Amino acid sequence: MATYLNLLPGDVAPDFVQRSFQNPQFVFNSAAGRYLVLCFFCSASDPHGQAALQAMFERKDLFDDTFASFFGVTIDPTDDDPAQLTEQYPGYRFFLDLDLSVSRRYGVVDKDATELPPAPEIRRLWVVIDPTMRVMKLITFKTDQSDIAELTAYLDALPPPVRFSGLELQAPIIVLPNVFEAELCDRLISLYEADGGIETGFMRDEGGKTVAKIDRKHKSRRDFQIEDNALIKELQGRVNRRVVPEIAKIHQFHVTRMERYIVSCYSAEDGGHFRPHRDNTTKGTAHRRFAVSINLNADFDGGEVSFPEYGTRSFKAPPGGAVIFSCSLLHAVSKVTRGRRYAFLPFLYDDAAAEIRERNNKYLSEEVGNYRDTAPSPAG
Repeated sequence: MATYLNLLPGDVAPDFVQRSFQNPQFVFNSAAGRYLVLCFFCSASDPHGQAALQAMFERKDLFDDTFASFFGVTIDPTDDDPAQLTEQYPGYRFFLDLDLSVSRRYGVVDKDATELPPAPEIRRLWVVIDPTMRVMKLITFKTDQSDIAELTAYLDALPPPVRFSGLELQAPIIVLPNVFEAELCDRLISLYEADGGIETGFMRDEGGKTVAKIDRKHKSRRDFQIEDNALIKELQGRVNRRVVPEIAKIHQFHVTRMERYIVSCYSAEDGGHFRPHRDNTTKGTAHRRFAVSINLNADFDGGEVSFPEYGTRSFKAPPGGAVIFSCSLLHAVSKVTRGRRYAFLPFLYDDAAAEIRERNNKYLSEEVGNYRDTAPSPAG
């Protein structure tokens, strides 16, 4: 007898990475910040599935990637064909769940299923997810197809995503002024300008290894690596005295390590930006606990940090000020439209996370490089 996982409203929506038509490794939680509708129609050849898809494609007013996004999920290998299913942007994407990994997590098939089950053992359903990745509503497919009308009526009654909880949420972040003095900010900018920095990308797990990737559609930024030990000690001192105590007060977390000493530049000429992402999703970054974004200047437009799960508000700290947040939070940097945004961007963690970092050396590709433990201190 089949045994299913049963989700309930209020539960955290199971996260997953699965193949879509345009992305071989679509990270589902990167879509947070709007309503998400998962439709487990299971096969495009099924009349009920066809009716469900047609009804959704007729509601482009809902599925615009701002109010909501639609994700159809198929487990039919014959759907792996553009003639069967076509993604449309904005708003409409499809997961090819041929290994059943998503369907198992959402209770569509037996929790241990590894092969396509007979039709009677498939529980087709709709799942509506809120902007913070929690389940709002589940609707099972009904023989009279009334589930489609029920779903659309529910979506039509929803408030704007920013007020899904009944009030506008505040991102759980720390905004802290006066971390760096003006003279230190100017010195760091001068070091970057003298060097020019290099283009940097982001981390991704591929083939069991954490690799560095560059994709200017996802991220456009240049970084200068600080090597001067005396300057590094200065920077450590500011973070120790001004940032670490604030994290301890608010989160009861004792920082002992610091990773990365870089001056970063998001420039208008390069279209500088960073699309929504999280900072600890690979083997090579799993140890990161807090991100610190210290602005070094103010003469730029755009380049603001936002947290899509908690609304549309964006943050621009004054020169020398920091925005501090958990590395698990989805965040983005908007496109710089004028000037250059310079920032100092370290990560903070503790001794227990340092052990994780060292254990994960075996998963790092050559270009990422290995990490060796050092004496406990925010020097990292």
